[in-house]
Amino acid sequence: MNPYAILLAPLAVLVPTLAAAPLAPSADGQTETTAVVSSEAYDAARASEDPIAAQVRIERRITIRIAPPGPVMRQGFVAEMAPAAAPRFSERKIGKCVPVAGIAAVQPDGGKLLLFMRDRRLVSATLEKACSARDFYSGFYLERASDGMLCSDRDKLHSRSGANCEISRIRQLVAKDD
Repeated sequence: MNPYAILLAPLAVLVPTLAAAPLAPSADGQTETTAVVSSEAYDAARASEDPIAAQVRIERRITIRIAPPGPVMRQGFVAEMAPAAAPRFSERKIGKCVPVAGIAAVQPDGGKLLLFMRDRRLVSATLEKACSARDFYSGFYLERASDGMLCSDRDKLHSRSGANCEISRIRQLVAKDD
């Protein structure tokens, strides 16, 4: 701390009492005094005179984090799909939206994101051309929409590495029967 501030601190305490000291007599022989009024008292006095209008804005913002699956979930999901060989999938249309509450985990796969759904479905989300799915290796953040859905061409995904991407297409992946 500044040594001058330490020395001047007691003087700062005495200044308000010196300001209330009587002044020299005026021309009519009466002694004038000045009073120090705190800012809180002044504000309280003004508040009683003039009503003050203030505006308050309350915003509610909910951010949802979708994390990558743990090793147990990954192994169990793949083993359930095809026990002998690596599973082969075909894409099937499911609409433009999926429920955010139904997404259990996410994993990048080439140029797409694999969304593991809670009802044991596998959904593929294709990102816009300028985005790389590798940026989403540690999951993504999503601002909750009023309808609770993740929709293509509407919602932006925010990766932890700083990428912001829209989903251009959503498809369900179904195991192929050879």
